[in-house]
Amino acid sequence: MPKIVLNKRFGGYCLSQEAYKKLGLRWDDYGFEYEADRTNPKLVQVVEELGKAANGRGANLKVVQIPDGIEYDLENYDGFETAHEKHRSW
Repeated sequence: MPKIVLNKRFGGYCLSQEAYKKLGLRWDDYGFEYEADRTNPKLVQVVEELGKAANGRGANLKVVQIPDGIEYDLENYDGFETAHEKHRSW
C-alpha cells in the first residue's frame, strides 16, 4: 500500500530541523522541503521514525496508507489535510 505524509492540524505542513538533518538536508528556516512530494519514501521513513519530532512549526504530520489501486485527491482546509478516494461525477 502506498504511504503519504499528511498534516493533521490547522496551520500547515512543515518539517522540523531534526527531520531536515535526518533527511541529509541543510536547514532552510522554513521546513517546506518535500511539500510537493508527500509520497517520497525518504520523507515517509523520517516521519515514521521521528514521530512528533518530525513536526515543524504548527504541524502534526502523520503517515497514512492508501489501499493499492485507489486513486485519491488531497484536500487542504487551512492546512489540515485529508486524502479522499476519487469518484466519478457527471
